[in-house]
Amino acid sequence: MLAGLRMARGDYVTTMDADMQDPPSLLPKMLSILRNNDRYDCVATRRITRVGESLVRSFFARLFYRIINRLSEAEFVDGARDYRLMRRRMVDAVLSLGEYNRFSKGIFSWVGFETCWIEYENVNRVAGSTKWSFWSLARYSVDGIVGFFYGTIGVCLGAWCGV
Repeated sequence: MLAGLRMARGDYVTTMDADMQDPPSLLPKMLSILRNNDRYDCVATRRITRVGESLVRSFFARLFYRIINRLSEAEFVDGARDYRLMRRRMVDAVLSLGEYNRFSKGIFSWVGFETCWIEYENVNRVAGSTKWSFWSLARYSVDGIVGFFYGTIGVCLGAWCGV
């Protein structure tokens, strides 16, 4: 995703999964919202259903959002996807951050731009299967919580100390 953001040159940049779980049919609506409303710098999507997901996986996903929202001042929207359309200024802000291991949901929230959320029902992928096992998602969640939490503390301490 980082490589794509670095290479993108347009006034608007979108990120989406290639497995077709992110419906491309939402792009015209997303673009219309940004073009017709200066309040938003981003239109992002969130799943309102977890159809096709196991109960255990759904439970831990919701638990993740509860935990990270208690630890962070940034907003983490349950069901949020990386499928979003951003104005150039938001993309530039994301790229200005120096993190190596990027927790995208945290970074998109941290940069502080106004986001309009579009809800949609989960769509099964067209082909293939997820590459994310339960344990790889669990590690990613822990890395995201720990990395984002400590990164936030570091930025706040740096500002407080005048660094």
